[in-house]
This record gives sequence, structure tokens and C-alpha cells, in this order.
Amino acid sequence: MKQLSQDNPHKNPKRPYSVSGYHPEISARFSVFAPELAIQNEGFDKSLFETLYKIEPIHFWFKSRNKLLIQCLKKYFPAARNYCEIGCGTGNVLEAISADNPRMDVTGSEIYLSALYYAVKRVPHANLIQADICRFPFESEFDVIGSFDVLEHIDDDTLALQNIHKALRDNGGLILTVPQHKRLWSTYDDMACHKRRYSNRELRRKLKKAGFKIIRMTSFMTFLLPVMVASRLKKTSDPSTLLNISRAMNSIFYKINQAEQVLINQNINLPFGGSLLCIAKK
Repeated sequence: MKQLSQDNPHKNPKRPYSVSGYHPEISARFSVFAPELAIQNEGFDKSLFETLYKIEPIHFWFKSRNKLLIQCLKKYFPAARNYCEIGCGTGNVLEAISADNPRMDVTGSEIYLSALYYAVKRVPHANLIQADICRFPFESEFDVIGSFDVLEHIDDDTLALQNIHKALRDNGGLILTVPQHKRLWSTYDDMACHKRRYSNRELRRKLKKAGFKIIRMTSFMTFLLPVMVASRLKKTSDPSTLLNISRAMNSIFYKINQAEQVLINQNINLPFGGSLLCIAKK
């Protein structure tokens, strides 16, 4: 633990990390390393956090992705003792991973304090910090780092990947998802403050530049890609409306994604889809 004090914060998750840069005047509950971005920045519409907090546990897209990520963690990093999620949002993925790995020490990093107040409701035992991945205060700290649909919000995504690489222990692992296909760009991407959608080639290039060894890369949300394309054609000024779906269709879409994941779990890499999944090592 090179940039943390010897006083192990994991012994008491509710105690903020005692690292230079913590700002108790902003939050006595969470360590704050980027105070100028804790309340306001252009990376995400923070009004969506309440909507996400309510809908993530039941929505097929989030449920499917959680199941896929848990399977990846088990398959590729079974010996991991600690885990950090960059851009943990309301704690949806963090909660799922923690529940499936009760002995694992989990940390959630998020740029918005408003999101962390939702995350602590879901994962009260987790180490939750406010931080900017472009100035991440850790080195050789984590066995596995996850970042799920976050990288596309960051201007300097190469720097973000380099800092993730630095924060991993030797042979540490990265599980990463990003939106795919530039041709799928829509008003939703604009409203979500996305900087880009990725191609397989672009993501590979940036990961290698950051020092990662790519273990696997595959598309997912493949079978539902036509539905995604159709939904993006709808004109709306409120991105949260794109999450609205009937109970019946939600169930059907979830089952379709489970069929897709059977192929992914059998090491079949899908050539196209709404998102990209990457497994990499330091």
C-alpha cells in the first residue's frame, strides 16, 4: 500500500482513507480527493442517480450485465482478495460483486458525492471514496479493478487507463465495459455526456498503450442490438425514459441475454453488439 497510511482503512469501512488530499469539510463520511469535482462536473447528469437507484435492481440490462461481470470475476480472477470499482455510481455492481464474494474487500470510487450517498445504502460495509480517475491516489493496491460504462465519459481515457494500471498489483486484473460502435451514436449519448463510443481496435490500442495485456475481448448485448438501434431512433429530451420498459418485455429481454451469455461463457467471442467487454492483466 504505497500511497495509503499504515493505518488500514479496511478495518473500519466507514472511516475515510487517511491519505493526503482527504477533505473532511466537504464530507466527513467519504474520503474526497477531487473536491472541485465532487459536486459539479460535466461528466454525467447526476439527476439520473435517483432513477438508476430505483431501476437498476430490476432492469434487464443492469441485471444481465451484473451476472456477466460476476462470472468474469470468478473465471479470470478467482484468487482476488480485494476489488475496486471505478465509477461505482449508486453501487449496483458493487453490491452484486460483494454479495457473491462476501470475503472480498471491496472499494467503490465515484466522482460524484451524490452517487456515493446512494451507494452507501446498498453496500454500507464497502470502502467508498470520491476521486477523479485522472488523479487516482493509489499505486499497487488492488487485485482487480472494474470500470463499467465509465471510460466513455472521460476526456483523457488513456490517462485513466494508465492510472488504473498503476493502481493494480503485479498481475492484477481489469474488467472493463464500454459502449460500442460509433454508428450507434444518438441523442442518448449526447444527453449522457459521452465523449465517444469505442471500436474493438481503438480499445485494444489504448489498453496496450497503458501497459495492459489483453486476455479477452468480446461484444455483448448482441442479440438485442436491433432493439437498441430502434430505441435510439426515438426522440426524447429525457434519457431516463429510454429505461422504461414493460414488465413482460423486461423478462423476455433478460432471458435473451442469458442465452447470449451461454455463448460468452463458452469462450465464444461475439463480433458485434451494443457494448464491449474486455478482460486484461497488468
